[in-house]
Amino acid sequence: MIHIYSGNGKGKTTAAVGLAVRAAGAGKRVLFCQFLKNGSSSEVSVLQKCKNITIRYCDACGKFTFDMNDAEKGIIKFAHNKLLNEIRELIRCESVDVVVMDEIFGAYNAMLIDKKEVCRLVSDCPKHMELILTGRSPAPIFRKHADYYSVIRAVRHPYHRGIKARKGIEY
Repeated sequence: MIHIYSGNGKGKTTAAVGLAVRAAGAGKRVLFCQFLKNGSSSEVSVLQKCKNITIRYCDACGKFTFDMNDAEKGIIKFAHNKLLNEIRELIRCESVDVVVMDEIFGAYNAMLIDKKEVCRLVSDCPKHMELILTGRSPAPIFRKHADYYSVIRAVRHPYHRGIKARKGIEY
């Protein structure tokens, strides 16, 4: 089944982390992949301690996409495509039960991943697997395939009052 956590509100990754922990607690093998993130988010240190959860992220990511130059974008796209191939192989070998693709829509919308391959992975996802996709503005192809589609809407956020992201709360 395909799950989407999207919208402009806080909590998409948090929801995906919660589902990953729940699945691991039930003995399922979880692959938690972060796109556009370099593993420095606080949830990674906790997930690394969980039995049955494997974490992958893009070491090269360290900036917002609007701060990247073309060379940096090329490096990130290469790393994301490599991660996508790893996901596809683990699914093919049935080595995982649950796959989280955190911030996949951001990578997709910024063209920092092979769009056709992402669409193919989603459309070919085996029915017995759980595939969790997060990020803002999922393309229609993803919404079409979703079994769960949750939109997290920001009503109020401290950022709008000039308060910067806080470690352990926003990242």
